[in-house]
Amino acid sequence: MLTQIINGRIFTPQGWLNEGSVLMRDGKILEVTNCDLALIGARLIDAKGMYIVPGFVCMHAHGGGGHDFTECTPEAFRTAIHAHLRHGATSIFPTLSSSPFTALHRAADICQQLMDEPGSPVLGLHIEGPYLNSKMAGSQFAAQVKEIDEAEYRELVESTRCIRRWDASPELEGALDMARYLRSRGILVAASHTEAEYDGIKAAYEAGFTHAAHFYNAMPGFHKRREYKYEGTVESVYLTDGMTIELIADGIHLPATILRLAYKLKGVEHTCLVTDALSCAATDGNSISDPRYIIENGVCKLADRSALAGSIATTDTLVRTTVQAGIPLGDALRMASETPARIMGVYDRKGSLQKDKDADVLILDKELNIRAVWQAGRLVEETNTLF
Repeated sequence: MLTQIINGRIFTPQGWLNEGSVLMRDGKILEVTNCDLALIGARLIDAKGMYIVPGFVCMHAHGGGGHDFTECTPEAFRTAIHAHLRHGATSIFPTLSSSPFTALHRAADICQQLMDEPGSPVLGLHIEGPYLNSKMAGSQFAAQVKEIDEAEYRELVESTRCIRRWDASPELEGALDMARYLRSRGILVAASHTEAEYDGIKAAYEAGFTHAAHFYNAMPGFHKRREYKYEGTVESVYLTDGMTIELIADGIHLPATILRLAYKLKGVEHTCLVTDALSCAATDGNSISDPRYIIENGVCKLADRSALAGSIATTDTLVRTTVQAGIPLGDALRMASETPARIMGVYDRKGSLQKDKDADVLILDKELNIRAVWQAGRLVEETNTLF
């Protein structure tokens, strides 16, 4: 059936259309036009002057809706994915934190099954660790990290088609060879939980580490050792022109000034927004049962408040926070849709409102709250507050 969304501000790659319509049929965008005349036979959706924007691409989230992807069950995957879908993430790469390889194999099987379903929002698996620098891994990962094992990671990659991203610490022995191999398989390689300085980041980038995970978090900036000063991972990534970054823009992991700085120095084309969300994201009351952690002031912390443990944000929160930090709405939307789609290699069908792309469409009100979500042309019913 033909669906026509009219009477809204439409965000396109060329900028805003202040009047026009988005036509959807059979899960695809049929046309984005500056004409908003109602078509005979179309299901008409009145956006009531609100924003019509592309669905968000969630490329780093560990869970949501009360479930973590490391549970490695179809129920956990489906619940967490739908929790983020309700908040505008029409495409998602489920993230597995450092886990035994038996669990990674199970997760890959589940992810592949979901990817094979028609119109699935699941675009691939993202693995973070277990090859992480133990000094930078944090208490929640410390027991799971390990040295790089080439036979181990090759076996996993070659047993599935679903892996699209792998994060590791580039300073570990064998990391550069791993990056070369993963890139040869079309997998994005990201530097994560690292203390690499400029020479290390330069070598990592040349080997295939083209992305920096949760930028500023779990990596050092400018620092001293005894009487001498050294650039940190942060400055090294800034100096590496082609390297892309992701920001946990929940308003807590990074202050507004740093969001603006990263946006200014790296630009929209090299910066994306991620939730890095835990299981307690998108839950009523954002509760957590693990006594090692607490939810306070919109973030998950270690119970002793010595450090942040993770985000409880959803992608719509990231967009609002980025705009509140002083970044233009259009650029915030691009960093939540277009840029992650480009980084993950799916911009041919995701990340923008264009003819023949998947019909992943959101309506946001003037406060940037989700008012309706279409994923592959299907209305997510519980998000609809318009009609």
